[in-house]
Amino acid sequence: MSALQVVWFGLVGVLLVGYAILDGFDLGVGFWHLFTKRDEDRRVLLNAIGPVWDGNEVWLLTGGGALFAAFPHVYATVFSGFYLALMLVLFALIFRAVSVEFRNGGASDAWRLTWDWAFGLGSTLPALLFGVALGNILRGLPLDQDMHFTGDFFTLLNPYALMIGLLGFLMIATHGALYLVIKTEGDLQARARGWAEKAWLGYVALMVVAHLVTLVTQPHLVANYLSLPFLFVIPAAALATVVMSRISLRKDRPFAAFIYSSVTIALLFATCGAGLFPNMVPALGDPALSLTIVNASSSELTLTVMLVMALLGMPLVLGYTWWVYRTFAGKATADSHGY
Repeated sequence: MSALQVVWFGLVGVLLVGYAILDGFDLGVGFWHLFTKRDEDRRVLLNAIGPVWDGNEVWLLTGGGALFAAFPHVYATVFSGFYLALMLVLFALIFRAVSVEFRNGGASDAWRLTWDWAFGLGSTLPALLFGVALGNILRGLPLDQDMHFTGDFFTLLNPYALMIGLLGFLMIATHGALYLVIKTEGDLQARARGWAEKAWLGYVALMVVAHLVTLVTQPHLVANYLSLPFLFVIPAAALATVVMSRISLRKDRPFAAFIYSSVTIALLFATCGAGLFPNMVPALGDPALSLTIVNASSSELTLTVMLVMALLGMPLVLGYTWWVYRTFAGKATADSHGY
C-alpha cells in the first residue's frame, strides 16, 4: 500500500462528498418541486438552483473520471454491475437537465406540467438510486477471481441497500429543503421550513437505524472501528451535526442549518470510508476477492500525474464555485429573466 493510493482513496471520497453536498440540494429541490402547485412558486424553485445546478454536476463527472483513472478495476466492476441502474440515473439526469431549459419553451399548461414532472422525477430517481448503489458497495458485491460482478439487477435490490438508498434520499430531501429556506421568502419559505422539518424526522430516525443495522449485520464495516475505537467519533459527530441543523432551523438560522447539513453529509461519507478502508468494493462470501486500493489502482506514475493535475485544477474549480455562489446570493424570485 502506497501513500498515493491512500491519498487517491481520500480524494475520490472528497469529490463524491462535493457532489453529494452541491448537487444534493439541487436534487432535493427537484423532489420538492413535485409538491409545489403554483406556477410562480415552481419558477422560484427553478431560479433558486438555475445559476448553479449545471456547475454542481461537474463534481459527479470529475469524481467518475478520477475513479476511472485512479482505480480502473473498481470503475469497470461497479459500472458493469450497476449498468441498468446507472442507465436509469443517466436518463433521469438528462431529462432533468432538458426540463430546466424546455419548461418555458411552450405556452400551454400541459407543456409546462410535462416538464415539471420530468424535472421532479429526474431529480428523485437519482437521489434514491445513488443511495442504493452506495448501500451495495458497503454491503459488498458478488465477485469472481477476475474482478467481475456475478450477480444481476435483482441482486442489487437487497434490504440493506434499499435502506441506505432511502436514507440517502431523505438526506437529500432535507438538504434541498434547507437550501430553499435560505433562497425563498414568505409563504413558500414557510412551506420549505415545514418540508425540512418533516424530512428531518425520517432522516434522523433512519440514520440511527442504519447505524445499528450496520453494527449487527455488516461486521466487515465495523472491523476498523473496533481496532481503532477513536473512529467512532465520526458517526457520533454526524449525529451531533444533524441535530444541530434542526436546532439552527428552529432558531431561524437557515444558513447555519444548511452548513450543519453539509457537514453531516461529509461525516456520513467519512463514516463509510473509515469502515471500508482499504477496501473499495468488498466481495460477498470471500474477502480475498475484494477490490482494494492496492489491487485495483493504477500505476504510481498515473497517480502522481493525476495528483499534480488535481492540485492545479481544484483551486480553479473551488474559486469558480465560490464566485458563482457569491454572485447569485440572495433570494430567488420568479422574474422574467429566470427559468
